[in-house]
Amino acid sequence: MGRDLKSGERLRPIDLARGHGLSTQAIRNYEDAGILPAAARTVHGYRTYTPLHARALRAFLALVPGHGHQTATSIMRAVNEDASEKAFRLIDVSHAQLLDDRRTLQAVESALRDLGPTTASGRTTASGPGAVSGAAAVSGPGGTFIGPLADELGIRPATLRKWEGAGLVRPRRDPRTGYRVYDEADVRDARLAHQLRRGGYLLDQIAPLIAQVRSAGGLEPLEDALRDWHGRLSARGRAMLAGAAELEAYLRERE
Repeated sequence: MGRDLKSGERLRPIDLARGHGLSTQAIRNYEDAGILPAAARTVHGYRTYTPLHARALRAFLALVPGHGHQTATSIMRAVNEDASEKAFRLIDVSHAQLLDDRRTLQAVESALRDLGPTTASGRTTASGPGAVSGAAAVSGPGGTFIGPLADELGIRPATLRKWEGAGLVRPRRDPRTGYRVYDEADVRDARLAHQLRRGGYLLDQIAPLIAQVRSAGGLEPLEDALRDWHGRLSARGRAMLAGAAELEAYLRERE
């Protein structure tokens, strides 16, 4: 707010709004949504707020970056309805989601490490369990067929066909036999999909990552994306800490 507020001090909507770059309508909307406690009214029907409302507003705005607007709204509404346990459960769910996102990132990085180094042409050097050796995977100058690739990955051919339907691999068809033929890029994509599936990824989660690898022509360009991902998760974690501090201050003031 920019100044210390005294207990019992009466504030106008503009007083709350001004310190946070908000409109007075936003303050009224926050009250209507249950983010702020109900305001008292003057004899003329004007809303009046207190330092408690200012603390509630600070708590909500601090919760949003870590939990998102919808969850932050639900947390504040629960607190203002004296349903603190519900608010704590919502916070727990957000923390669990952040942990799950960290595990997902770890699985992606592990999958990329298992694939081994990638040359500029996109050829990979396999390593780790379930990897496909170059000699075994490529049955000839034109590529490899579905059976040998499935055998090397330790999966069924039907799984590769399912991955194809989901856009994870895009084999061409042999014009003479009609058989699927997987070139080096397809083998790379199949390896990555296999590692991510082992890490718990769903097909619709894998598809965007495969598309990014494909458009980049190899795995190295994903390093920037992974660093950015790490940064965003760290920022979310710190934002949750900041939100928790403001919410605790609001809870203490309510008590």
